[in-house]
Amino acid sequence: MSGLISDSDRKRRTVRAVLGSTQFAVFLGILVLGLGPILWTVKGALSPTQELLTDPLKLFPSQPDWAALGEAWSRLRIGHFMLNTVILAGGSWLAQIIVSTMGAYALSVLRPRYGKYVYGAILATLFLPGSVSLVALYLTILDLPLTGGLSIANTPWAVWLPHAAHAFTILLMKRFFDGIPRELFGAAQVDGAGPWRMFFLIVLPMSKPILAVASLLTLMSAWKDFLWPMVAISDGEAHPISVALPRLAEFSEENMVIAGMFLALMPPVLIFIAFQKYIVRGVGFTGLKG
Repeated sequence: MSGLISDSDRKRRTVRAVLGSTQFAVFLGILVLGLGPILWTVKGALSPTQELLTDPLKLFPSQPDWAALGEAWSRLRIGHFMLNTVILAGGSWLAQIIVSTMGAYALSVLRPRYGKYVYGAILATLFLPGSVSLVALYLTILDLPLTGGLSIANTPWAVWLPHAAHAFTILLMKRFFDGIPRELFGAAQVDGAGPWRMFFLIVLPMSKPILAVASLLTLMSAWKDFLWPMVAISDGEAHPISVALPRLAEFSEENMVIAGMFLALMPPVLIFIAFQKYIVRGVGFTGLKG
């Protein structure tokens, strides 16, 4: 908008008033869209079930029931299922970060002769929806190739390994690694540094911002993943919170389920708040903001 309005027009009172009101309206709209679902979840968690049914659009609960959060934690065993989620999301994060950093390092820095074909194959997977490979992936975890019939179904490995290779994360990190000056690698090679030494002493220390972005994206995706954990893990006691809550909703009160949703929502929100400085910096380095 700064390019559409000249400096002389910007000094006029009416133009400043229109710009200010427009910016405020946009800011308010973004605030409502961002905080609205969270505030509605808080309201639903603190409202009695009868009030949710009779007046679902009420902005504030008439008698906030803070004990509902504690009851949901104990009665719905939210802590147990959140621990399952932490295990599955943590393993998925570790597997994906290891594979993505090494894959991006190979494509961006080592640059093997066949790298362009691997890069093209990775790009091609972005055009395939996950549901297309769901059956093939399930058959794979039932009978892992080259293992003599080993099955990892109904184990955390069935969630960790499919999350390890993620095309978008590899391409995101490759874009960041492409921006590292090549002179650093040349100087390291002159000093006798090999590929592993360059990876650990040059690439990783300079990649904290992009590692924060990739970690957030990975954790958010793994935390809210529903379909694959439900298919890969048949044991209800080992389900993550995203799979357990819809099942618990069948025999639980509405406010208890919404309270469980609020408790499940808090960890990723707090993680984002704690690491937002690195996340914003990493987004700027990768060029995703524009």
